[in-house]
Amino acid sequence: MSSAEGSILIVDDELSVRDSLNSWFRKDGHQVQTSANATEALRALQDRSYDVVLLDIKMPGMDGMELQERIHKLNPRIAVIMITAFATVDTAVRALKQGAFDYVTKPIDPDELSHLVHRALETRRLEKENVQLRETIDDLVLTDTIVGDSPPMKKVMEMIQHVAGTDATALVLGESGTGKELIARAIHASSQRRYFPIVPVNCGALPEELLESELFGHEKGAFTGAQHRRKGKLEMADGGTLFLDEVGAISPRMQVDLLRVLETKQFTRVGGERPIHVDFRTICATNEDLREAVAQGRFREDFFYRINVFSIEAPPLRERRSDIGPLARHFVEKFSREMDKKITEISPEAMQLLEGLDWPGNVRELSNAIERAMVVGKPPAILPKDLPLSGLVDRPAAGDSLADMERRHVASVLGRTGWNITRTAEILKIDRVTVYNKIKKYGLQQPS
Repeated sequence: MSSAEGSILIVDDELSVRDSLNSWFRKDGHQVQTSANATEALRALQDRSYDVVLLDIKMPGMDGMELQERIHKLNPRIAVIMITAFATVDTAVRALKQGAFDYVTKPIDPDELSHLVHRALETRRLEKENVQLRETIDDLVLTDTIVGDSPPMKKVMEMIQHVAGTDATALVLGESGTGKELIARAIHASSQRRYFPIVPVNCGALPEELLESELFGHEKGAFTGAQHRRKGKLEMADGGTLFLDEVGAISPRMQVDLLRVLETKQFTRVGGERPIHVDFRTICATNEDLREAVAQGRFREDFFYRINVFSIEAPPLRERRSDIGPLARHFVEKFSREMDKKITEISPEAMQLLEGLDWPGNVRELSNAIERAMVVGKPPAILPKDLPLSGLVDRPAAGDSLADMERRHVASVLGRTGWNITRTAEILKIDRVTVYNKIKKYGLQQPS
């Protein structure tokens, strides 16, 4: 069953209404059952479970309000949409208090009702996923997502643990491809909000008008094309974490609006008037120098200080070279599983090439290189010829002097031997004293 399909029970004493609704929703691919009264409906609900019940309020015998109350007690996860020709505020309020998902009035607008049913099914699907997530999330550990045991990454992990236990706004800084979103997700996964969603928003991918609707949502008729009310990311993040990626791309006007939300924890949808209260934690990320942007007037100082309560720097891969090997092996394992390919190793020669590069695209570029090698390579191991390194080798890199290259090579061999000085000396074809001199000369430090 796709996310758009579901099981629907239609309860209405009018045959014409039952037949019309039955026809509409069967054409949409739903499984549909109809009942003419409450007794038939309760019998149907005993025989099987339904995702949605469309329920007329005015019926002979037991009316829809009483039946809705019984359905809610029987199975509160069933989404009940009330249908009435005599809508009043009291009736609507009572139905919603009793647990109804929503209500519509006769004559029924097919598009409106179809949209309500779609929303109800999507809500039901998300609730099921949330239950499954709660059952598995405590088994997740950070090492499943963040790979690396270098001193810079140990520092990052320590900072994640420091901030995760609080609700402080965090700002993750770093070059493109360094894994800023993984750090944000690790903070969320270690926090008290982990049972609620982390909602990512790519602020650099949308123009201001679309970003406003994406964040705040909109009411029906708020603008051309707004045919239905739509929840924004702020509402979706309620209880969880809002992750604003590429926050440096947000316009000054939107920064003002977001600053107000972060300080008051309330907002209104586009085209709406009623304030909506939300409770979420905010994590931002950017590869820009926001202090420089503030100095140039491109970024508001008050918004910068509001999101920069606690900052974490994601180190570039060239500053954590001892992690290149573990990362490469992690990606081999990942892509081997995804491609169902029996490549499980990286040859020593290929690994030496990987560890000798600066990787200006960072972890993302390394991942792409391994994925490409997995596509063209043959079991059991990735070889140098499988690696798409021509562009990287030819590309000017930071520190291409002979001394820089020697430093990287010595550090690479030390990392591969686990800082075994004797073995390192054998590989480099130098004596142990020279190895110690190289370590001192280049300021190399063994990972703790």
